[in-house]
Amino acid sequence: MISLDQVLVVDVESTCWEGSPPPGQISEIIEIGLCPLEVSTGVRGERRSVLVRPSRSSVSAFCTRLTTLTAEQVADGVTFAEACALLRKEFRSDRRVWASYGDYDRKMFERQCAAFGVGYPFGPRHVNVKTLFVLSHALKREVGMAEAMRIAGRKLDGTHHRGHDDAYNIAGLLAELISPVRRTPVDADRADAG
Repeated sequence: MISLDQVLVVDVESTCWEGSPPPGQISEIIEIGLCPLEVSTGVRGERRSVLVRPSRSSVSAFCTRLTTLTAEQVADGVTFAEACALLRKEFRSDRRVWASYGDYDRKMFERQCAAFGVGYPFGPRHVNVKTLFVLSHALKREVGMAEAMRIAGRKLDGTHHRGHDDAYNIAGLLAELISPVRRTPVDADRADAG
C-alpha cells in the first residue's frame, strides 16, 4: 500500500563528460539527493546526500566542475545496491510517492537497476515535477530546474547540480504547486458528481 503523507523528492547526479563517454564507460549515479515533503503542510524535511561509488565509470574533471563531486569523495560512497537498500529502509521509498524534476532520474534508476540486477527501490507512483510545473504555469515549453526557480520567484538554495540541494529546491517547487489544492475546500456536490 502506498503512503500518501509524504512525497520523497529525489535528484541524482551521474558521471558525465564534456563529450562522449570514454570507451568502456557508461553514465552511473554517483549521488542520490533526497528531501521528504510533508503533503499536508508543504514543509520540507531534512535534505540528505547519499554518495554512490561508481563501478563502470570514473568522475571526470568536467563532472567535478559541474557537481563539485570528486573521484575521491565518491570512492568512499556506498555501492548502488546498498544505496537502493538504504532508500527502502530509511525512507520507505518502495511505499511512498516519489518525485523528480523530469524523467532523467527515474530512467537512470530503471537502467542501473536492470544493469546491476538490483531491485527497483521505488513504488509505482512517480510525479514528474517538470511537467507539472510547465502545465501549471501554462508555459509553451519545458524549462530546467534553475529556470523554474526563477519563474517561481525563488532563489536557489545551496549548490546547483548537487543532489541534496537540488532535491530541496525541487521539493520547494512541488510544495508551491500543490499548496493551492491543499487550501481549496472540496466542493462536495462536484466531487460526488464525478
